[in-house]
Amino acid sequence: MDLELAGRTAVVIGGSTGIGAATVRVLAEEGCDVALTYRSSPAGADEAAAEVRSLGRRARTFELDLADVAGVASAARELAREIGGVDVVVLSAGRNVVTPLAEISPEEFRTVLDINLGGAFFALQALAPAVRPGGSIVTVASVAAHTGAPHHAHYAAAKAGLVNLTKSLARELAPEIRVNCVAPGITLTEMGQQAIGSLPPDYARRSLWLQRYATPRRIAQVIAFVASPVTEFMTWATIDVNSGRAAR
Repeated sequence: MDLELAGRTAVVIGGSTGIGAATVRVLAEEGCDVALTYRSSPAGADEAAAEVRSLGRRARTFELDLADVAGVASAARELAREIGGVDVVVLSAGRNVVTPLAEISPEEFRTVLDINLGGAFFALQALAPAVRPGGSIVTVASVAAHTGAPHHAHYAAAKAGLVNLTKSLARELAPEIRVNCVAPGITLTEMGQQAIGSLPPDYARRSLWLQRYATPRRIAQVIAFVASPVTEFMTWATIDVNSGRAAR
């Protein structure tokens, strides 16, 4: 299927690793120039940008830390000024910390909320004016937003907030800009592997209808589809890609 993304410009927040890096590549394969941000992995950002260029598209990297709620908006505005108009924004950055409820400190709670919700809000607030009419924003939440999650209640709460933020932005930015959410289940990224390590060995077989975890590329392909003009009549939606976990 032609996703009609050729010649468009995309921004992937959190594009240096995991689902974000896979999304960078898929968008470039579909013909996008891509600006991607990183927080702690400049090498990963450079590798992702090199893949974009190998596909004949333009790539730029920017440092942006969602945990810096006070500074993230200015960094996002500077990114927008440097690249000009944007057709697609994907907010893929996030952080999950596996900690039992009784052991979550105020500092850890605040950091997880800042990265997954507070910083996300101010980054999107700053980037929205740069999105061209007809463009789209895709946030990446988690199945935990729907189900809750033992040992990472703060992460689940933040992702639930991100789902609702998506709905609010969709209402406010219509009709010029569409805003949707993709909510993956456990995915075989570094962060996902940490979550898997805290689960029983038979978790996938016992708790997931499809009995397996997602690859980053499969989630990225869903994100690109949701971001594309092919879904021009879809906004406010949350697309669940979780192997049936949310239905358990």
